[in-house]
Amino acid sequence: MVRGAVTVAAVVGLGAGLGACAVSGGPGSAGSGGAPAQVRAVADTEGLSGVPVRVKGAVVVVGEKDAPHTVKVYEDARCPFCKRFEEGGARALVGPVADGDVKVEYTIASFLDRNLGGAGSERAANALRASVDAGKFPEFHAALFANQPEDESDDVFTNAFLLRIADRVEGLRGPAFDRAVRDGSHEAWVRDAMQAFREDGMRGTPTVLIDGHKAGGGEDAMYGEASFAGVLRKAGIGS
Repeated sequence: MVRGAVTVAAVVGLGAGLGACAVSGGPGSAGSGGAPAQVRAVADTEGLSGVPVRVKGAVVVVGEKDAPHTVKVYEDARCPFCKRFEEGGARALVGPVADGDVKVEYTIASFLDRNLGGAGSERAANALRASVDAGKFPEFHAALFANQPEDESDDVFTNAFLLRIADRVEGLRGPAFDRAVRDGSHEAWVRDAMQAFREDGMRGTPTVLIDGHKAGGGEDAMYGEASFAGVLRKAGIGS
C-alpha cells in the first residue's frame, strides 16, 4: 500500500481485470524507508540455467531465438503486482522456456519513479541490463523482485542495495558489473526501454502478451502458477 499524500500507482484493470500498477499523471515523493537489513533468499531459477539471454533493442529476450511462441512481459521493478506475477504465474513459464517452446521478451519500464518519486526503477533497470552482460539475468531478475520493498513508495533500490542483492547471485559480482551499476552505464538503454513501453501503448504493469494477445483467464489468473499454466495451455503452450 502507498501511504500519505504520495501520488499512487493506481490499481487498474488490464486485459481481463488484472490488478496492476498504472501510469499516472504527476510526480510524487519517495518514501523514506531504508533498504532492508537482510537480503532475502532467491527463488530457484535452475530451470533457466543455460537458456540463451540477449538484448534486442530495448528488450531482454530469454529463450531460444526460434521458439515458436513469444510471451511479452512489461514490468517495473517497484511494482508490487509484478512481484506477485514473478513469484506466481511466471513460474509456469520456466518449463516452456527451458524446453525451447517459448521465448520471453521483457520490457523493463521505470514510470513508477515519476509516480512515486525517487530513481529506484531506473537504477534497477540499469542493473538488470548489466546482468545480461554478466550472463546472470534470470537469476538477478528473480533476486531483484524477491527483495522489492513492501511499500512501492519506498525508494530502496540504491546502487549499494542492488549490489547487495547481486551478492546473492553466484558469479554476478565483478568489476564490469559493479562499475555498470555504480556508473549507470545503461542509462540510455533504460530510457529506450521506457520509450518502447509507451510506444507499445502500455498503461500499466504487469502486462503480459501471449503471441500478441493480452493474457486472459480472470482477475487472478496471472498470479498463480497453476492458473497461469492454464492460460498458457489455452494458448497452445505446455501440456
